[in-house]
Amino acid sequence: MSTDISSGAIPGRDELADLYDAVGWVAYTRDLPTLERAMQGSSHVVTARKEGRLVGLARVVSDGATVAYLQDVLVRPEEQGQGVGKRLVAEALAPFDAVRQQVLLTDDEPGQRAFYQSLGFAEIRDLDDGSLRAFVKFG
Repeated sequence: MSTDISSGAIPGRDELADLYDAVGWVAYTRDLPTLERAMQGSSHVVTARKEGRLVGLARVVSDGATVAYLQDVLVRPEEQGQGVGKRLVAEALAPFDAVRQQVLLTDDEPGQRAFYQSLGFAEIRDLDDGSLRAFVKFG
């Protein structure tokens, strides 16, 4: 069965909770109204569905000109390794091809580095000239 990738439609609360819980991102599902607001405030949301079931999601927050922040990339564990994540990221970032900075922040989990490098991302520490720094503040 094929996995359909589409953009524009934001999944409902129950679908979001089910997907985020499936990948272990329970911090998001503890406050579903905030997760829904985050989806609504996103510049671009892309979903992956298999037989109608939500199996993946990616979203971007951007000013549309200088920076595009790839916020979430989720794929159900049983669907991982089949190219769904790569397709989601490609579709999510497609409207931002002309944007100079495409940025993401992710957990240090096995496979993350190789996955994002395969999509053309580089860790700041790997850039040779040392001209960039990244900072984050969690509230």
